[in-house]
Amino acid sequence: MNKVMSRTAHPRPRHRPPTRQDSRRPGSTPPRNPVPGRAVTAPGTAVAQPRPTDLFADRLLAVLSGRRPVHWMLRHTAGRAYDDLARLAERGPLRTHGTRPVVSDIGYYVPRTGALEVFARIAAGNQLRAMAFRLEQGPDHRWRCTAVELEGPRPPRLPED
Repeated sequence: MNKVMSRTAHPRPRHRPPTRQDSRRPGSTPPRNPVPGRAVTAPGTAVAQPRPTDLFADRLLAVLSGRRPVHWMLRHTAGRAYDDLARLAERGPLRTHGTRPVVSDIGYYVPRTGALEVFARIAAGNQLRAMAFRLEQGPDHRWRCTAVELEGPRPPRLPED
């Protein structure tokens, strides 16, 4: 009988009340502790998409600094750009001890519709490096890197036998 009385004295709720607001659900409140550097937008607000120039500069920097393997860029390259990138990454030209390299400035030129020639300044502490790459938009509307250079023109290719 004691068990029956305790159940009637303190009835259980039929559903579990929410313990937090989920920002992914429409109409919910934004998270209490947002990620630093990430903008918090209201539900239903369009979020600006990053430009392909910025995305590829960050991707190439991750590979050339050794934070990502070269094969990570395989589906984002076309033509001989992957081979050039692999050759550059072998030397680890942007690997640093201490300060992590970041893209400090970026610009681009549009030689024709669907093609971008991009230049970026890479800063690591008091060092400043140059990186250039070309992006081309394929028939599937995806951007791919078709050429990459670091601090000057690429060396001439040896003739293949």
